[in-house]
Amino acid sequence: MEFKVVIPARFGSTRLPGKVLRNLKGRPMIEYVYRVAVASGASQVVVATDDQRVATAVKLFGGEVHITDASHTSGTDRANQVATELQWPDDSIVVNLQGDEPLMPASLVAQAARELSEHTQAHISTVAGSFDSLDEWRDPNVVKVLRDAEGFAIYFSRAPIPWDRDGFAQASPRLPVELAWRHIGLYAYRVSVLRRFASLEATGIEKTESLEQLRAQYHGMRIYVGIAKERPGPGVDTEKDLERVEALLGNH
Repeated sequence: MEFKVVIPARFGSTRLPGKVLRNLKGRPMIEYVYRVAVASGASQVVVATDDQRVATAVKLFGGEVHITDASHTSGTDRANQVATELQWPDDSIVVNLQGDEPLMPASLVAQAARELSEHTQAHISTVAGSFDSLDEWRDPNVVKVLRDAEGFAIYFSRAPIPWDRDGFAQASPRLPVELAWRHIGLYAYRVSVLRRFASLEATGIEKTESLEQLRAQYHGMRIYVGIAKERPGPGVDTEKDLERVEALLGNH
């Protein structure tokens, strides 16, 4: 199975400006992410950025880079521009791997692509894992997803779903093991679906939850949710995250 990876890498970041170029053990973070994508077996890996500093850094370590519009509001838009301008065929599979995930296992990138290929009725595929604690399930920064009997997404939310009615009523909610899953922000699309998705306006429910995948569901796209074979390390949003990831890199 052949697939490609696009790594959206915006320089501007509200909480940690320039984070994709921050140093991790002597290398920019984006290099680690790029190497994850290469290790996944992708036939082509492209960093999509709107900043020349990022482009220069990628070229220095021998990566492929494509300059995208600064007006894009999401990584999906950047991935779509890359697929369009590089004229990738409609049936090509593209994995969107965020540029702040240096500890994403390469196997999960390949898994997302493989499961989209295997589930021909799926428009998009993604992955999810189990929760470590009740606090993680209740954390609004952790996205939850419910799956149907065939493994397709029912709903994504920042809220603790499904709601433990009796548990919350007694102030003792239970972690819904094997009901709710911890979503991992990794997506595989066919180019034709990516193009359609990027052309759609953001919906009210997407804006309310601040979850882009709800736009796809609102418009009837089916999202297959595979259960992750490995647990990814943390992404990077803050200085504290950066320190934690650098420490964990010592074990890789």
